[in-house]
Amino acid sequence: MGFELSREGLDRVLTELGESYLLYAPVLKVGEGRFTDADVVRYDYVSSVEQIELAHKSDYAFKELLTPLSETLFFFTENECKVADAEARKVIVFLRACDLHAVKRLDQMYLANGPQEDWFYRRVRDRVAFALIGCPESFDNCFCCSMDTNVAPEGWLFSLEQTDDGYRCVVADEQLTEVFAAQAVGEAAFEPAHVSANDTVVRVPESVPVAIYQHSMWDEYTARCIKCGRCTISCPTCTCYTMQDVFYTDNGCVGERRRVGASCMIDGYTNVAGGGQYRRTACERIRFKVLHKVHDFRKRFGYDMCVGCGRCDDICPEYISFAACVNKLADAVDALAAQEVSADE
Repeated sequence: MGFELSREGLDRVLTELGESYLLYAPVLKVGEGRFTDADVVRYDYVSSVEQIELAHKSDYAFKELLTPLSETLFFFTENECKVADAEARKVIVFLRACDLHAVKRLDQMYLANGPQEDWFYRRVRDRVAFALIGCPESFDNCFCCSMDTNVAPEGWLFSLEQTDDGYRCVVADEQLTEVFAAQAVGEAAFEPAHVSANDTVVRVPESVPVAIYQHSMWDEYTARCIKCGRCTISCPTCTCYTMQDVFYTDNGCVGERRRVGASCMIDGYTNVAGGGQYRRTACERIRFKVLHKVHDFRKRFGYDMCVGCGRCDDICPEYISFAACVNKLADAVDALAAQEVSADE
């Protein structure tokens, strides 16, 4: 069911939803970007539609709600252990189609990537629901059409997009129909807007030969990449973390265990006992990241990990394009295949 609402009417809807849910959406933070005169769009709790940034995609993904950068799992003393308390209230997160697909990837990794679910992720996931932000046009560096993530999957409660004189919402959850209908100024049959084409087009290879791991295409990134990790922190599908024990006493008997966000692009992540370190160079790390996003994950689960949101391209201080990396990979795979054909002839 589709509803047309004024700003005041939609605010009344959000106020009513706020009685049962916390609302978590992209918000424009003025002057809080990389520089004092730069703005940034990141997720925060909201109470009105004016706070929700609908005109621009967020610079950082929503995932900190599901997988915080630093999360205390439990507290311990010499004799006992206590699981950290969790927020009890339910949350509605406002997401674009690509990010809704990213939730599927997070669920895959934390809930279906082994014999047991991640209990800490599950307790957060069970209280989170989603609202869809319509995408009438593509943003810079987006390539969601190439990754088949431009149309939202099922599972959202309602959609939201701005019109010239108000807002329109498609309500998918029947329990919310009366809430929206009571404030609507009109009803119409329409579907949430979605992107049908991107300026950036990515060609993902169907398979990758072993020879690609030693290919020279990766060499340029040793000098270009500074290993800051901004690409993976902003990515909605990166799920890696490290564990840290924080001790309150010198004897180490009282403290807490934290799960802290980390990634293949950040120094120290591949350190092992005895001083060993895998993937020391930037090119090795980028190779691992690219192949994991568009090859390794698909081999295991049947679909690509990357959702084409383009945030990694937006945020890289060295202007390294992940989309360009994938296209270079496809070209390199084609060249290797041609060489094999020539050799056979």
